[in-house]
Amino acid sequence: GYITMLGAKGLKSATEIAVLNANYIQSSLSDVMTVAFEGTCMHEALFDDRFLKDTGVDTLDFAKAMIDEGYHPMTMYFPLVVHGAMLIEPTESESKGELDRFILTMRSLAERAKAGEAESFKQAPVYAPMRRLDETKAARNPVLRWTPPVEE
Repeated sequence: GYITMLGAKGLKSATEIAVLNANYIQSSLSDVMTVAFEGTCMHEALFDDRFLKDTGVDTLDFAKAMIDEGYHPMTMYFPLVVHGAMLIEPTESESKGELDRFILTMRSLAERAKAGEAESFKQAPVYAPMRRLDETKAARNPVLRWTPPVEE
């Protein structure tokens, strides 16, 4: 329905904006985060974890800290050929102001990691209803049915 609503001209325009947004993010963060591949990107900005080397912070920690900043974490560890991949895919509907706010947040997180604030990253997310989960346990023993808490 969305593609039909846009039509050929609208779809081309939306695609161009998505590509522009991804390149804007990549360019704006390339001095504090490590771009996985040099050159312009398409609709996704791909970073790797080399900028976190020797900080005590890993890709998962960085993603969890994004939750406390009000952002859904980027796609992590994909593509598999990029170690510690962080794939950011802004859509065509994001305004420049929102992109700038996101970029400032990402810059701040990268700078905090490099400044030695590893412990705060290991605790994240602090402000979310669900705290840090044991993701390996959850993947190996998924709970597929919600049970309401027993009231005393």
